[in-house]
Amino acid sequence: MLNEPIRLAIITGSVRIGRLGPTVAQWFAAEAGHREDLTVDVIDAADVPLSLTGPTRQPAPDMVEVLAEISPRIESADAFVVVTPEYNHSYPAGLKNLIDWHITQWRAKPVGFVSYGGMSGGLRAVEHLRAVFAELHAMTIQSTVCFRDCAEAFDTDGLPKDRAACEAAAKDMLDQLVWWANALKDARAKTPYSV
Repeated sequence: MLNEPIRLAIITGSVRIGRLGPTVAQWFAAEAGHREDLTVDVIDAADVPLSLTGPTRQPAPDMVEVLAEISPRIESADAFVVVTPEYNHSYPAGLKNLIDWHITQWRAKPVGFVSYGGMSGGLRAVEHLRAVFAELHAMTIQSTVCFRDCAEAFDTDGLPKDRAACEAAAKDMLDQLVWWANALKDARAKTPYSV
C-alpha cells in the first residue's frame, strides 16, 4: 500500500473576482506534480456552485447534481492541501461552505495549508481552519507554506519571487503530508475509522 501514490486534492478556497488563489494553487500543484508519490486533483471552490442555504439533509435537485460531481473527488482523496487567503482575520465563506457540505469525507485524512495575505501571510485563516478540521476528525499538518504581502510575492509568470524558500517550504509540508497520508491510509484499511 505504501507504494501507491497518495491522491492529493488541492482546494482553492477563494471565490472572489480578481483573486490570487488560482495563481498560488497552480504553482503549488506544479510543485506537488513533480513528486512520484502523489497524484494531484485541483478543486476550485469557485467552480463548485453549492448553495449557501445548506448543507441540508435532503438537498435540492440542483445541489444533488453538484454534489454528485464534487463529493466523490473529495471522498477519493487521501490527503488535502487547502489554499486560502485571509479575509478579516479568517478564511473565505465559500471555502467554509464547501467544507460544511462534506462531513465524512475529511475523516482520518491529513490536511496541509498554503496561505496568503498581508503581514500575517494568511496564517490567522489557517489557525481558524485547524479548529474546523479538528471537528471533522481530520489531521492538520504543522508545516505550512505562506505568502506575506501576497500582491508582491509572485512574478508576472505566476511564480514566487523567492522560489528557493517557497520550494523548500512546499517540500517540507508535502513530506509531512505524505507521511501522514500513508500512515492514516494504512490505518483506515486495517480498521475503518468511526466516530
